[in-house]
Amino acid sequence: MNYSFKLLITFLGLFIAYVMPVFAGDFPNRPIKWVVPYTPAGTTDVLARFMAVPLSEVLGQQVIVENKPGGGNNIGTEFVVRAAPDGYTMLLANPANMINATLYKNLPFNFIRDIAPVAGITRTPNVMVVPAAFPAKNVAEFIAYCKDNPSKVNMASSGAGTSVHLSGELFQYMTPCKMLHVPYKGAGPALVDLMAGQVQVLFDNLPSSAGHIKSGRLRALGVTTATREPSLPNVPTIAETVPGYEATAWFGIGMPKGAPAEAIERVNAAVNKVLADPKIRERLAELGGVPTPGTPEEFGKTIARETQKWEKVVKASGASAE
Repeated sequence: MNYSFKLLITFLGLFIAYVMPVFAGDFPNRPIKWVVPYTPAGTTDVLARFMAVPLSEVLGQQVIVENKPGGGNNIGTEFVVRAAPDGYTMLLANPANMINATLYKNLPFNFIRDIAPVAGITRTPNVMVVPAAFPAKNVAEFIAYCKDNPSKVNMASSGAGTSVHLSGELFQYMTPCKMLHVPYKGAGPALVDLMAGQVQVLFDNLPSSAGHIKSGRLRALGVTTATREPSLPNVPTIAETVPGYEATAWFGIGMPKGAPAEAIERVNAAVNKVLADPKIRERLAELGGVPTPGTPEEFGKTIARETQKWEKVVKASGASAE
């Protein structure tokens, strides 16, 4: 064996000894980018930045939140789809990803095919609210009012295709109610008109309506989750009147399809550890959220189930973003 060949073997041995830990049992060894497909300061961004701190501590590497808004969340999602599947780029996924699968006819990606489920984080209810002076005091009375006044019920939303909009469309799909959809550019202006009586109902994210409910300016008829919301214990679920109704805003983490199993398992374990912290759970509860720890497989089932549900609702409503 000549000297050059021995030198090559030695070099390869040193290279393998150096590189193998990087790819086996050593994730993460550099910062992780967490893409939020919305502008800063919104609910999704606040959740990511809140979770990024304890996740960084558990993982031993900084989790950096990066906002990539636009296209109804599709720009940020596509960025992650096209990223290297090495575990160092993550997506904050939410119901818009499931809704958009049907709402947009020509997406350049398929969420279920192109994003690997990693971990669920939390679910947050929407709440069905009406002006304080509205005659209906509960969901059954609201349905009766709709039947008696088919042209007088305007349903506000924070924008076409949002979970707020589709929660209302699901309600129409499952009841005799026929309402005119009035989209706004955000929950703020929708709430202003709702409290003024310009529109009659809104299926709002709980955090933005909670203060108005407590002040008495709005009346909560029901929450959209399958069980009652602890922060509103006297408000029934919509499902108590409309069996089977459930429309939860949920949040979780995805990675590009093909990401290493080690990376998925490591991040999943870190999320579950963070969610087990009583202080984290308390803070999520203050934001109206319920922790949803579990396996990647369980989160994948949630994604599949939600995609099928919203496909039916979008098609029945005729909603389209294109």
